[in-house]
Amino acid sequence: MNLNIIKKTKLWFTLSGMLIVLGICGLLFNSVTRGKPMNFGIDFTGGTMINVRFNSPNISAANPVKIADVRDVLHHYKLGEAVIQRSGERDVFIRTEPIETETRQQIIQELYQKYDGVDLLEADTIGPVIGAELRAQAFWALVLALIGILIYVSFRFEFVFATAAVVALAHDAIITTGIMAILWRSIDISFIAAILTILGYSINDTIVIFDRIRENSKKPAYRKLSFAQMVNESIWETMARSINTVLTVLVMVLAFLFFGGETLREFSLTLLIGFTAGAYSSIFIASPLVVMWSKKENP
Repeated sequence: MNLNIIKKTKLWFTLSGMLIVLGICGLLFNSVTRGKPMNFGIDFTGGTMINVRFNSPNISAANPVKIADVRDVLHHYKLGEAVIQRSGERDVFIRTEPIETETRQQIIQELYQKYDGVDLLEADTIGPVIGAELRAQAFWALVLALIGILIYVSFRFEFVFATAAVVALAHDAIITTGIMAILWRSIDISFIAAILTILGYSINDTIVIFDRIRENSKKPAYRKLSFAQMVNESIWETMARSINTVLTVLVMVLAFLFFGGETLREFSLTLLIGFTAGAYSSIFIASPLVVMWSKKENP
């Protein structure tokens, strides 16, 4: 006999509420102890970007530049938390907090001595004003995405379905943001791309369930059931599809997380958290919300 998911709505909402509160507490704790709610990267705070190429004959595809060695040099200048990304075996992209031209030259010189030759390919500085503009643009990108989804789902189903879907998406975004804040992982533009990807995955999974609810509501066999019972049956009819989809996606994300290198690590971790939250909310948040609000409209 299948578990009555709708009957245990309070349990699912309580679990989600605990995670949301935990995430909010993490944001507040960071604000008090670290001075900012999240570990914003230079995309949002401003900073220096350096692209260098190592010319040592000892470097090859089998023996690329070691990121740990580059980080050791940056530690001398108290830049150990800089983001370091390798492109190929010779090119390295470094993103740090704002540094003076003299400091940058000293870093290049030390890398030159360590690796017998380094070329500076590019050096740019992003000011705090540009970082603030990017934060605002990221916020409005998320808001507009949610509004677009609300309009689309309202047109395809009903407003109550659309509202439930948007609440579930907000649930996914808040939990993902909160956990990333607790982990104090670097937040840059790729985080926004990951959140938008998560919203796209989650709404797709939710709409599959909503489609089955709409189909079953028209079948004579389900008219004997209450709306809550019909929704519960619809969830279980799509459960195998939901589980198979999320497991397939998570396998790919885990592969990127463990084998994609530092470049994809933050992005993959965000997707891992968000896809898990999205799979949960599609089943245990969105559909129960529809039932709860439908009862209020039709007691």
